[in-house]
Amino acid sequence: MGVQDLAPVVVVGGGVMGGALLAGVLTAGWSPDKVRVVEPDEARRTALAAQHEVVVGGDVAVLAAGASVVLLAVKPAVVPAVLAALAPALAPGALVVSVAAGVPLALYERLLPPGTPVVRVMPNTPALIGKGVAAIAPGSAAREQHLELAERLLAATGMVVRVAEKDLDAVTAISGSGPAYAFYLIDAMAEAGVLLGLSRDVAQRLAVATVEGAAALASVTGDHPVVLRERVSSPGGTTVAAVAELDAHGVRAGVVAAARAAYARSVELGAAAGA
Repeated sequence: MGVQDLAPVVVVGGGVMGGALLAGVLTAGWSPDKVRVVEPDEARRTALAAQHEVVVGGDVAVLAAGASVVLLAVKPAVVPAVLAALAPALAPGALVVSVAAGVPLALYERLLPPGTPVVRVMPNTPALIGKGVAAIAPGSAAREQHLELAERLLAATGMVVRVAEKDLDAVTAISGSGPAYAFYLIDAMAEAGVLLGLSRDVAQRLAVATVEGAAALASVTGDHPVVLRERVSSPGGTTVAAVAELDAHGVRAGVVAAARAAYARSVELGAAAGA
């Protein structure tokens, strides 16, 4: 079945991530006349309608009627209220895909009609430029075709991987929060460049391009990061001296500790959302 054979797709939430999902849906092949967006802010609705020529409105129950897929891109705190409005309007068999952080599948399955297939997604911000990572986890009623449909919808935002829901907290700690770790490193490298006499503009451009290039090299070669690092490290050279300082200052341990803290916080937020 082609995408044109499917009933409309509804994106609930027209903010930053909702906008990225909307672009992904259109890239995946849905025509604008088969895409609807629910957004409470009138100015944002006007902007989305003008930019994408899709149907927009503020009533989830009206716009979700007859949809084949509903993509939830709302804040976790409002998910229960959105599901309460959505449930009576949801067509039998319609797929619900949610990017709301920390909200467990059990809550969706409790508030939606029995048997509703749900797929939970943990995206990250590089999805805004098509370089993101999205981990998807299926609910009890989601089948292979539902996962494939979710992957098709998310493909334009970047890489998509499948995990069990129990692993989403770890995904949050690595790829969900991970861009912040990379930005932290870029800022530190740029600051070091300024301290060493470079202009701030040049230092930042060098840091950004270096991190981007290193990540691309790791992706293209598939080699272990240690192998790649050793190729840069001549015996007694500058890189060996630099890495020794990183180890002496506990940078590796700090990254692991940061990921553990993000994981623990994700577990806490999920427990609160489930309650």
